[in-house]
Parts: sequence; structure tokens; C-alpha cells
Amino acid sequence: MSIEFKAGSISDFFSSAKETAKEIDQGKKVTKKNIIWVEPAELMAILKPERVKIVQYLRSKRKVFFSELASDMQRSPVSLNNDLKILSKYQLIHVFKESNPGHGVHRIIEPAFGEGKIEFKAEL
Repeated sequence: MSIEFKAGSISDFFSSAKETAKEIDQGKKVTKKNIIWVEPAELMAILKPERVKIVQYLRSKRKVFFSELASDMQRSPVSLNNDLKILSKYQLIHVFKESNPGHGVHRIIEPAFGEGKIEFKAEL
């Protein structure tokens, strides 16, 4: 699966949706697109070095415990939580809780992109 991030406004999103609708009306086969539209400032927030390191780290993992990720990234829980919240908002990762019998719950982080590429595009 490939995820494409495009920097743009809501009008850019609707223009893209119109083009896809026209292709459908013309009977063209439309392939599934995983495009996430974000404002340019938000795109820059996603591309902060710490968040990029998390994404690169998760490329080699199927799932990882929050504590393991914090330890391996040498990050505080608070800063890691902030980064995970943003990455989750843009569907780059999934964060969920899993029962750990006798010890409460573990927070699990897994990549949403699998082995696919993540492409960032920006037009200013």
C-alpha cells in the first residue's frame, strides 16, 4: 500500500475529487488512491526529524510496545505521545491497547503503511 500526502487546501481536495468523479462518469477504471490532504504547515509538522525517525523505525517492525519504542528512540513518554498523536491523526500508525494478563495493558504501536512507500508532495 502506498500513501501519498499532498499539501493543499480544501479546494485542492475538492478539485481532485471532481477529477476522479469525471473519470468515473467517463467509465474509466479508477484505482484506489490513498491520498491524505494536509495544510502545508501540518505537512511540515509531520516531517519533523523525530517523527520521521519513528516512521523509519516502524518500517522494520510489525508492532511494538510503547515502552520499547520509548526506550529504543530514547524519548520521554510525553514527547513520544505527542508525536504518536500526530502520526496517528494522519493514519501513518495505529495505536491500540492490548491486555497483558496480570500486569494491566500494553499500548501497541504498529505501522499503517506496511512495506508501502510514503510519498510527500507539496506545491506552494
